[in-house]
Amino acid sequence: MTVLGSIFTWWNGATIGTRRHTKRFGGKVGQDTLGNVYFQAKKPDSRGQLKRWVIYEGANDASRVPPEWHGWLHNTIDAVPDQGLPPARVWEKEPLPNLTGTRDAYRPAGSLDAGGRRAAATGDYEAWSPDQA
Repeated sequence: MTVLGSIFTWWNGATIGTRRHTKRFGGKVGQDTLGNVYFQAKKPDSRGQLKRWVIYEGANDASRVPPEWHGWLHNTIDAVPDQGLPPARVWEKEPLPNLTGTRDAYRPAGSLDAGGRRAAATGDYEAWSPDQA
C-alpha cells in the first residue's frame, strides 16, 4: 500500500494511526492462516480487561476472521487459539468469507441472477385467511 493510501484509506489494511497505536499500546499475539494479525493491549482498561484487535491482511472484512480467532477477539476463550483449542476435526470445513456481491455468491433457483425462472407452482398451497378461521 502506498503512503497516501495508508493515510486516507481504512478499507485496504491498517492506517498509519492504527499502526502507531498498535506499536505503542499493543503486542502481537498471533496470526491466522489468512494472514490476519491479532494484537492485545499491554495494559488493562478501566474494567480490567485487555482490549484485543485484528489487523487484516488485505481488505477489511470481519467475515474473514476464522471462528476460533473470533472467539478470542470477543473474550469467549482466554487462550490463543493455536494453544488453547483442540485440533480441528476431519469433518470440519474451512470457514468461508462473506461472498455476497461477488461472482461466487449463492444464487438460488428463481433469483434474477440465476436466470429468473422459478419452478412451477404445484397447487398444494392454500392461503390463510382470517375470515375462514
